[in-house]
Amino acid sequence: MATLQIDGVSKSYGDIKILKRVDIEIDPGDFLVLLGPSGCGKSTLLNLIAGLDEITDGEIRIAGERVNELSPKDRDIAMVFQSYALYPTMSVRENIEFGMRIRKVPDAERTEAVKRVAALLQIEPLLDRKPSQLSGGQRQRVAMGRALVRNPKLFLFDEPLSNLDAKLRVDMRTEIKKLHQRLGTTIVYVTHDQIEAMTMATKVAVMKDGYVQQLADPETIYDTPASVYVAKFVGSPAMNIIPATFRLTDQGTEVRLSRPDGSVISLRDVAISTEAARQYSGRDVLVGIRPETFHTAPAAEEGAFEVDVDVIEPTGPDTLAFFTLGGTEVIARLEPRSVQSGRSARLNVNMAKVVLFDRETEKRIQ
Repeated sequence: MATLQIDGVSKSYGDIKILKRVDIEIDPGDFLVLLGPSGCGKSTLLNLIAGLDEITDGEIRIAGERVNELSPKDRDIAMVFQSYALYPTMSVRENIEFGMRIRKVPDAERTEAVKRVAALLQIEPLLDRKPSQLSGGQRQRVAMGRALVRNPKLFLFDEPLSNLDAKLRVDMRTEIKKLHQRLGTTIVYVTHDQIEAMTMATKVAVMKDGYVQQLADPETIYDTPASVYVAKFVGSPAMNIIPATFRLTDQGTEVRLSRPDGSVISLRDVAISTEAARQYSGRDVLVGIRPETFHTAPAAEEGAFEVDVDVIEPTGPDTLAFFTLGGTEVIARLEPRSVQSGRSARLNVNMAKVVLFDRETEKRIQ
C-alpha cells in the first residue's frame, strides 16, 4: 500500500494541452477512479503515473518518493490493460510468472506466488490453458493475476472491463471490489463508466478537458456535485437541471419554477449558506434535483405541487415520469403504478437533497 500525490501535473504535446495542473492525493489503500469521457485526459494521467509518458510540468510522488525521472520498472507499480496484453503462445501459468522470470525470482518463490494468486482469483483449473482457450472474463482474471503476483505499491487499471459484455462487467466489478477489500491495495482505475466509479471507488476524480472537476468520495460526488457537468455526468437518469429564480424572504429561502401554463411552483427551505442566500436573492439560478428526490404526495402534505405527466416508463421496481418545469423536461423516479401518462400528479421534493448552481459559471452555490 502506498500514498499517491499528484501536484500541479500538466501534459502538453506541442501547443496542445492535454492535462492542466491536476492535483490529486490519495491515502494508502484508497481506490481512486479517474472518471470522464473520451479525450478528457484520464488515460494520459494514468500513463504519467506509470511512467509510460513524460510529465510536462508538476510532480508525482508514490509512497512519498518523487518518480518523475524513474522508469516504469523502478516505480514498483503493476498495470492491467484494457486489451489484457497476454502472450498467446504461453500458458496461463507462464503468463502470470513471466515478470518474475525476467526478474530472476527463484523457482520455488514463483510457484508459490502463482499458486497464491490463482487461488485468490479462482483460476487454478486454467493454469495450463492458453489465452485462446479462455473467455473474456477469464483472460481479465489472468491479466489481474500477472499484476497481483508482483505485490507492488500501486495498481493501475486502464479501462479493464470495457471489452466484456454487460453481465461479465457486473461480475468483474464485484470481483475487483472484493479483491480490493481483501488485499487493501492502493488502486488507480480509469473508466468512462460512472456505474463502475460509483460502485467500486473510495474516491472519484471527475475529469473534463484536462481538468479535475471534482475529487471526492462517491456519495459526495452524487449528492453535492461541484458543477452542472458533474451533476449530469454522474447518475442514471442524470440530475435534473432546471432554470428557476431564487429569493430570500422573511419566511426563508425560496426557489420558483415555472409550469408550462405560466403558473409558478414554490420550493422552500433550500439548504445554502446565509451569505449565498443574500448574494443570489432575486437572481436566476439552476436547480439540481435527482430523479429519486421526487415522491408522490398526499393532498395535505405541505409543499406539494401538481405537474402534468407527459409520459411514463415503467421499469419494474419503479416508474420514470416525464414532465416539464422551467421550460425543461424533468424526470422523476417514483413508486410503481403511482402515476399515469397524460394525467396530473401531486408530487413533492426532499429539499435536503436539492442543490443550486450559478446560472453563468454552472458551479454549485454553497
